[in-house]
Amino acid sequence: MTDRFRELERPSAERKKDVVLMATVSSFEGLSHPSKSELRQFAELFMPLFAASTPEAKREAVAALSQNPNVPSAVAFFIACQPIGLSAPFLISSKALDDETLIAVARTQGGAHARTIVRRDDLSPTVIDTLVGLRHSRQAPARPAVEDSEAASPSQPVQKTIAEREEELRQQLRTMAQHLNRPHSDTLGALRLTEVQEALLVRFARERNARQFAKALSDCLSASHLLSERVMLDISGQQLATTLIGLGMDFADAAFVLGCFYPHLKARNGDMTGAEIMLEKLDPAQCENRIESWRRADLYTVNPDDTERQGREQRIPAEKLVVRR
Repeated sequence: MTDRFRELERPSAERKKDVVLMATVSSFEGLSHPSKSELRQFAELFMPLFAASTPEAKREAVAALSQNPNVPSAVAFFIACQPIGLSAPFLISSKALDDETLIAVARTQGGAHARTIVRRDDLSPTVIDTLVGLRHSRQAPARPAVEDSEAASPSQPVQKTIAEREEELRQQLRTMAQHLNRPHSDTLGALRLTEVQEALLVRFARERNARQFAKALSDCLSASHLLSERVMLDISGQQLATTLIGLGMDFADAAFVLGCFYPHLKARNGDMTGAEIMLEKLDPAQCENRIESWRRADLYTVNPDDTERQGREQRIPAEKLVVRR
């Protein structure tokens, strides 16, 4: 028995450790209603086996457990706190992650984990409110690692058409132009979207969820809900476009958001949509100044001590926030 344990410690035994890990996961998957003792035993076995296995085996184990609602809470938190390249599938789809665990992971693991949590289909209002107000001090990659892994997934075409590549290049050039047009005297105090906030705005726009979008936008502006609702009620889309550019949203994301809430801006004129044409005409510095003037007016209009009550009394129906053409 001692010789067998020593054999497992050797580098040549990595494959055996992988086999033991997957066998443990498979055995757990076979339990439709695991008892408390079985859950405890699985947790005690899984974590050390996982730590000793190869990255390939870890990914397979996480993918399998992400579909299992019976994963013990300790194991669920352990997996969710792994590097994003491993934990992404679990963060997106696992039913074993409750609201408290999701919030703890978002607060402790950084921007990449929080942006991945945004991609869940079943986010509760509590988690959404936490993510909206969350501020990450650390710099994070511009795109979630889960998107990179999806891009390399065999289920998606690897090669892109020439037209798609040209369109990506145009979007990159437009985004660069927006940043180049910013004045050298940009103040450090200017409002800027965090990556979590931008991801939430894009998510709510994709879902046509005008109420949650307006709520998230008011948080980004540090203003009342009335201001964000007035911005969205401009049926031309000009005020929302001004707001998104002033907050520093990515050009392609801003065009997507405008197209979701103002369908007439999806119409193409040559190789550009109405939303893209509108955004290209905006000067970022002027947009920032416009936002500041709106916020000052909002501050004088709404009594800070009574903002929530007035917001509830004067709430605008969500269906009126979406322009239908």
